[in-house]
Formats: sequence, C-alpha cells, structure tokens
Amino acid sequence: TLGRNHSSVSEFILVGFSTFPRHLLPAFFLLFLLMYLFTLLGNLLIMATVWSERSLHTPMYLFLCALSTSEILYTLAITPRLLADLLSTRRTITWAACASQMFFSFTFGFTHSFLLTVMGYDRYVAICHPLRYNVLMSPRGCACLVAWSWVGGSVTGLVVTTAVFHLTFCGPNEIHHFLCHVPPLLKLACGTDVPVVAKGVGLVCIMALLGCCLLILLSYAFIVATILRIPSAEGRHKAFSTCASHLTVVIVHYGFASVIYLKPKGPQSLERDTLMAITYTVLTPFLSPIIFSLRNKELKTAMTKTFLRKLH
Repeated sequence: TLGRNHSSVSEFILVGFSTFPRHLLPAFFLLFLLMYLFTLLGNLLIMATVWSERSLHTPMYLFLCALSTSEILYTLAITPRLLADLLSTRRTITWAACASQMFFSFTFGFTHSFLLTVMGYDRYVAICHPLRYNVLMSPRGCACLVAWSWVGGSVTGLVVTTAVFHLTFCGPNEIHHFLCHVPPLLKLACGTDVPVVAKGVGLVCIMALLGCCLLILLSYAFIVATILRIPSAEGRHKAFSTCASHLTVVIVHYGFASVIYLKPKGPQSLERDTLMAITYTVLTPFLSPIIFSLRNKELKTAMTKTFLRKLH
C-alpha cells in the first residue's frame, strides 16, 4: 500500500453535510438521488441511442459515448457515498477507501476534460477541414484519441493520489468535505513536505485544466473564423448548430470549475463550500446529458425514434 506504514490515521471522518440542520438532510438526499438517477438514465439513454442508430455511428457520437461513460463513472465514484452519508450518523471512511475515491474521481474527472478537448478538435476538423475529415478522424485515429484521454486521466489521478497519500496523517482526522478531496486532506497532513505536495498537485491540476481550456478556445477561434466566411446565413447557422451542445457543456463544465478553483481564499463557511462543491460533483453531470439531448437536433430526433420504436 502507498504509505500505510507512515500514517497513524487509519480512517477519516467526512464532515460534509453534518454541519447543516438535521431536518434538511432528507430533502438533500431526495434531491441528489433524483439528480443521480437522472444522470445515469440520461447518459445510458444517449449511449443506447448512439449504439442502436446507424446514422450516429460517426466520430462525434463515439466521443459522446466515451464522455457519457466517463460521466457515469465519475458520479459513481462520488454520489453513492454522498447519499449514504446524508442518511447515516457514522460518516467514517477508511484510509484505502479514501485513497481509491480520490483516484477514481480525479481519473474520471480529468478524462472528462480531455474528452471535451478531443470533441472540440473533432468539431474544428469537421468545420475547418471538411475534406480531410475522414482521413484525420479515421476509426483508428478516433480510438487513439479516446484511449489517450483515458490514459491521461488515469495518470493524472495516479500522480495526484500517490502524492497526497504518501504524506503522513497524524490526526485530527476530520475531512471538511463530503468526499476525499485534496485541499481538505492536505490540511490534515503533517511533515515538512506538505507545502511541496500542495504546490505540485495544484500545478498538475491547473496545467491540465488550463491546457484543455486553451486548446478548446483555440479550436473555437478557428471555428468562428471559418463560420464567419460562410456566405449564406443558413450555412452559418447549420455549421454552428453542430457545435452548440458541445460549447454549452464546455461553458458549464469550466464555468463551475473556475468558480471553485479561482474563488478568493477568505474565511469561508463550510456550508457554502459544501454547496459550491455540489455544483461540479452533482449538478454538472446532471446538466450534461440534458444539454446534449436538447441542443443536438440529430440526437434528439434519434432518441425520439428509438423511444417510439421501443413503445411499439
């Protein structure tokens, strides 16, 4: 195991929602449960539609399926634990469970970011280099892009988790969060290398997220320049409509992430921090399938067709 021999703390307590009034917890439980089930159902529906509809067997929808998979796994790493803790009085989590939760949430979270970047590149090639699209986005090329996104996510998750759990935790053992997240865990670590790890982990996360964000912005700068050169208004609208759902999800994803990471470091109430964290752990995955199925005409039509076929 990573650093068990260093640590005197064998389990942690997730404070999370325990600071909220007791009578609110069942309402939170019901709300998050419904959002969680809807996230699972929405993403599974997208995957089933793409799978069964031959017209959707294109790179764009292959990437969407990969994105739905990463989203399902991301919520799976976080939400069941959150739901159980909302109803229980003992909110303890073992050292190993805490490390694995951090690994999986970071892995799937970063895979999600990398896949959004790949989808931005896919839209860039489709609009700016339509004649070379089939060459650049060959089945093998697409599979490589998806595989590298997963590898990148896993490596980032492994690096972050190994760095944090190599530290010594001497107690207290109360994590001021509802999941094993880096900042609250670093507050519990002791030893001289804590500041180094904090800076290193922060740098890795910011570089990965900013790198993705810049690549997406670059893709869209080229896309906008190309769309503006299209003479007909109808042509411009058609070209932009293929990007609308992706762009909306990117804005939601990075909007919430930047609010969390770039907020001023002042005295913050634990309750406010907890609700802020809910935006990117529960709300963003919940909104994503809604945006993709409502803003994407092709997918919406295919979903309706598949659903009606099942009813008949």
